[in-house]
Amino acid sequence: MAETVFSLRNITKIFPNGNRALNGVNLDIAAGECLIIAGSNGSGKTLLMRILAGLSDPTEGEILFKNRPAGQHTRELRSFLGFVFQDADAQMLGETVAEDAAFGPKNLGLSAAGQRAEDSLKAMGLEDKKAYSPRRLSGGEKRRLAVAGVLAMGCETVIMDEPFANLDWPGVVQVLEAIRSLKEAGKTVIILTHELEKVLAMADRLVILDKGHIRGSGRPEEVLDRLKPEYGIRDPRKSYAAAGDCTWLDR
Repeated sequence: MAETVFSLRNITKIFPNGNRALNGVNLDIAAGECLIIAGSNGSGKTLLMRILAGLSDPTEGEILFKNRPAGQHTRELRSFLGFVFQDADAQMLGETVAEDAAFGPKNLGLSAAGQRAEDSLKAMGLEDKKAYSPRRLSGGEKRRLAVAGVLAMGCETVIMDEPFANLDWPGVVQVLEAIRSLKEAGKTVIILTHELEKVLAMADRLVILDKGHIRGSGRPEEVLDRLKPEYGIRDPRKSYAAAGDCTWLDR
């Protein structure tokens, strides 16, 4: 059985206005698994992963990293976990595309940061944009640059929030190949997406989050068999007509 790298225990988030965004969420994440977390807008999936990454604090509950409180491993977590944000502009930190891709490995003190950046840019089809300002890139190119920056860091766990947003089909293929490469290298990949049809075949597990509660967790086909329309998720194995009242996430 694979080692559990992260354990989320009773994660609850209550905002000052009283809104309960997460309600006692319990989730174990195993080393090397490809996990999809799906849910409609406001379900709490991005917030849950921000808490896992230490970017937001829970009101209640704790995160365990390798069976110890994550707060005891802040330095190790910085190099262990990479996050591709939904807003790619939030990750644009370099003056050029090459500098941007190298920012993460340089910040972690990794050797050969330039080569790491060059390899990741090539994987994302951006090697001919190295001298460009990131601000000149299209939305899809910025998305691929964000993925490249995390790939260059060599993290053991990668979280991708809506990684296919704003991508044309060639860009989707490049991101899918990156996910496949991460899986083959034994990395843990957590994907937050409403585009299940693009990545479902690579998923080891599917988690459905609805109104801050986990409504389903397990092998993708088993979870999809138990889908309820009110979760706002259309089964990608079915035609639109057969899906009935189920809709795309975030629609």
